[in-house]
Amino acid sequence: MFHIDLRGKKAFIAGIGDDQGYGWAIAKALAEAGAEIIIGTWTPILKIFTQSWAAGKFNESRKLSNGNLMNYLKVYPLDAAYDSPEDVPAEIRENKRYAEVARYTVSEVAEDVEREFGKIDILVHALANAPEVKKPLLETSRGGYLAAQSSSSYSFISLIQHFGPHMNPQGSAVSLTYLASERVIPGYGGGMSSAKASLESDTRVLSWEAGRKWNVRVNVISAGPLKSRAARAIGHTGGVSFIDQMIAFSQANAPLQKDLEAEEIGQAALFLLSPLASAISGVTLYVDNGLHAMGIAVDSPAFQGQEFAAHAHLEV
Repeated sequence: MFHIDLRGKKAFIAGIGDDQGYGWAIAKALAEAGAEIIIGTWTPILKIFTQSWAAGKFNESRKLSNGNLMNYLKVYPLDAAYDSPEDVPAEIRENKRYAEVARYTVSEVAEDVEREFGKIDILVHALANAPEVKKPLLETSRGGYLAAQSSSSYSFISLIQHFGPHMNPQGSAVSLTYLASERVIPGYGGGMSSAKASLESDTRVLSWEAGRKWNVRVNVISAGPLKSRAARAIGHTGGVSFIDQMIAFSQANAPLQKDLEAEEIGQAALFLLSPLASAISGVTLYVDNGLHAMGIAVDSPAFQGQEFAAHAHLEV
């Protein structure tokens, strides 16, 4: 049996703000394999995150299979919308939550991580934000669209650009995308679908450039819907949350009719980030119970009463 042993490896995970979501699940899977965890959390919630951790609010979620609790080497404030201090507008610099910390741009955090812990081996991008995500694309402003691209797509380029020189050879980076990058998902607006499409395209280009420059592999996981805090913020339609609709649709139409667990994304990321995937780069790996393979919705009223519908519930 193959065993993933990441003892002695350091991983920087950008985008953890609580014990929900795929970023946390990936961090926990890496910790299970022995990796040392370094966290980058959005600057405005740094205090909330660290206080919640210290108060034990995440203790249940931190439990590892050996009975120990997942720990981190350090948590850094990080706003991946800014590459360097010169990019930060005055209103952000003067904001109380930013003024309390000295260094939070991507280049500064990359420098600080290298200075304090040396080179890292693993880089995880679990960041996404769109200020107008509740708006249809036709109603999205230019500013809202570009903000989605900046926070959700370019941020991955920036992380690799600045952390790449501080990564060991044969290192690996992974980010998270969603099926809306290539299929129409009404309700997933504000330019987020475009940002995810960019992220997947950038992954392929970065696999070439980072591979040749630093011998670093770059991949992306297309994850199915998860009821995280970030997903719940997307909005509601007819009194039902967008994420609840997506989960229900997946359960009704995916080849595997089961809930998608965050741990399954963590395990897939662990594989991609480990030596077992040493020849894999530039890949979009679907971890969505197979939903991406479907060309139609089998629960559609259009198929009710037809012979086709019976095949949606075949038993072996």
